[in-house]
Amino acid sequence: MVSTKAPEDAYTAEPFVPDRGGLPALRRAAAECRGCPLHRDATQTVFGSGAAHARVMLVGEQPGDQEDRQGKPFVGPAGKLLDRALAEAGIDPGDAYVTNAVKHFKFTQAEPRKRRIHKAPSLREMTACGPWLAAELAVVEPELIVVLGATAGKALLGSSFRVTQVRGTVLEEEIHGRAERLVPTVHPSSVLRSDDREAAYQGLVSDLKVAARALG
Repeated sequence: MVSTKAPEDAYTAEPFVPDRGGLPALRRAAAECRGCPLHRDATQTVFGSGAAHARVMLVGEQPGDQEDRQGKPFVGPAGKLLDRALAEAGIDPGDAYVTNAVKHFKFTQAEPRKRRIHKAPSLREMTACGPWLAAELAVVEPELIVVLGATAGKALLGSSFRVTQVRGTVLEEEIHGRAERLVPTVHPSSVLRSDDREAAYQGLVSDLKVAARALG
């Protein structure tokens, strides 16, 4: 009997990741990814962008509404705030590689023309997308990973990760078979939602200064 299971039912991007080639090859392949059901509703895959051998890789949760429409990570309000915070901390945003743990926008929508509301990806969806992040790490080989928020932390460090416990510290962990140094902090979108936005922003800058010092 022929299997009629769709590739997304397997919940893994593994079959879509090319064996060789740099970031351009990965980006082209990711555009066709059907590794989980999120591709059905999203406009397009939003792959990472930035310097191919950046010293620092920034990993967020997933694309937002603007990122989904434009096909680039961190181009919305949170991305603009992140660029400002990086520059203030002494990290040139142009020297960083930015990506997300999940490459498709997950959202809820009350009606077709209503605003699309961000919905956090599940652990299963993050795990499905893991091979893309592993491939990006293998190509870029960053000296440091800045983990932006709880979802990115869970994707990289497991479900027990709590950003509040380890933010602004340098962690040394094995990620996808590579020894990595990581500095966790909050996601810039949480700064935009904060009741005390200035204090939240200064906290983000403070964590990014730890990352800047770790880079030397």
